Amino acid sequence: MRKQKLVILYFVLSIIWIYGTNYLIEQFLPSHLTWIIERLKEILYLIITGGVIYFFIGKKEELHASKEDEKRLSTLINSMVDFVNFKDGEGRWIEANDFGLKLFQLENVDYRGKKDSELADYTEYYADALRYCEVSDEETWKNGTVTRCEEVVPIPDGSAKTFDTVKVPLFNPDGSRQGLVIIGRDITEKKDMAKQLAESQQQYKSLFEYSPDIVYMMDLNGVFSNLNPQFEIITGFKREEMIGKNVKSILPKRFRYHFKEFISTVVDNSRPVIFELYIPHVDGHLITLQTTSLPIVINGEITGIIGYGRDVTGLRQTEERLRRTEKLSVVGELSASVAHEIRNPLTSLKGFVQLLQVEDQKHQFYYQIMLDELDRINHIVGELLLLAKPQVLKYTSSDIQKIMFDVISLLITEASLYNVQIESAFPEEEILMECEPNQLKQLFINVIKNSIEASQNGGTIWVSIEKMEQEQLTITVKDNGCGITKERLAKIGEPFYSSKEKGTGLGLTVSFKIVQSHKGTIKFESQKNEGTLVTIVLPLNPRMVSTNRRSQIAKS
Repeated sequence: MRKQKLVILYFVLSIIWIYGTNYLIEQFLPSHLTWIIERLKEILYLIITGGVIYFFIGKKEELHASKEDEKRLSTLINSMVDFVNFKDGEGRWIEANDFGLKLFQLENVDYRGKKDSELADYTEYYADALRYCEVSDEETWKNGTVTRCEEVVPIPDGSAKTFDTVKVPLFNPDGSRQGLVIIGRDITEKKDMAKQLAESQQQYKSLFEYSPDIVYMMDLNGVFSNLNPQFEIITGFKREEMIGKNVKSILPKRFRYHFKEFISTVVDNSRPVIFELYIPHVDGHLITLQTTSLPIVINGEITGIIGYGRDVTGLRQTEERLRRTEKLSVVGELSASVAHEIRNPLTSLKGFVQLLQVEDQKHQFYYQIMLDELDRINHIVGELLLLAKPQVLKYTSSDIQKIMFDVISLLITEASLYNVQIESAFPEEEILMECEPNQLKQLFINVIKNSIEASQNGGTIWVSIEKMEQEQLTITVKDNGCGITKERLAKIGEPFYSSKEKGTGLGLTVSFKIVQSHKGTIKFESQKNEGTLVTIVLPLNPRMVSTNRRSQIAKS
């Protein structure tokens, strides 16, 4: 329709031009100039109409090219998975891609030339979100620079999408607003993955940091790459100092030789590899660790080893105590059946030997040897009965210094035979203890007698008593005798284990039982040829210890 109007206008103007100019020429110009002026008029008309036609053809080509560019741009932005929107300087929508129209439920709305607040009337669900866009756009205009923010858009199904939105303001040379380009990328999945990764990392960190066991990570050469805080608690070594160091630096020598074999076993096995090893604590004593190790696999390649180490030192010590208790139980059963069978004929033999000793003066030396050996057998049987028979302790308040003084007085003669001196150091004030005096006498006799026999070539035994703050007392017996090897020290107190030629091993077994019945502890420290230190710690009132333990059990 518009084209027809333009053609009609062209014809009307052309007729007016032709006839109008011809009339003016005939009326006002001389006849001899008429032909020349008419030809010039025709040439001018051709130039003007040709220029107009050329102008319109150029505009048409520009318009066609512009439409082609617009079509390409539309195709481009509609193929994008991001929200794309172009606005003018007044905030009116110029162009938006299908993703954005679908997002705001504006697919069938003529959005061009409308502001966000106007478009809000077409979509009730996203009305508030569109109105907020105007506020956000205004902040971008005020900032005058590219802004980036995260915007959360609700979805009708109840979920929400998070967009990483970039807004680019465009200005005219005079500083006035020209337009606004908005690009929003859906990062919901990325945010969810980041959240899941963060949660996974927090779970891993919680497992790593708060595990009650040592958690370690190391490369295939054995260099620690990470350690949890429990490593420092269990071993005493600073984990910051150990990270970057080789595990061999804390392994005993016998484990270092098998370390390569350990690495190979972990790498070659697809199942957890469990080892039990000993490592030193920072203060010197050994810790028993039960380790479970697995390979670290990254992109199908084994890059290191991860595992955890459980401190089973206390468990192994408990197992050892149980084994000793079982041995003691077996000894008790054996003693009960054997001791009574021995004691009856032993009494008869001793009586006959004493009778023969009176009647036969010629063999007195042999009779005396026989009586001594029978007394020794009787003593052993007594120890057996002590182990076999449950003891009902009758605690009495006794002076511990007097008990020790009586023991030293009893053994000082025997010590003189071995050229051994006994020196004692007791507190001046009296120390009263609830105990079974006869059992404590036997305990002190066994310990001091062992020290005398270990110092056969002469020496000194130091006996001391010290009262502690926690209602306890410490008795120490120290000698400078032959000492005890580490192997024998580990088995000390076991029934029938003795380093003496004629020893039964029952003396220290009985001693351990006496200390245990008085709720105390006994500890042996010794080195070969450097003497032995025996430390006995006893509560002043064992019955109170039992009561406290029962109370703790009831509370738990």
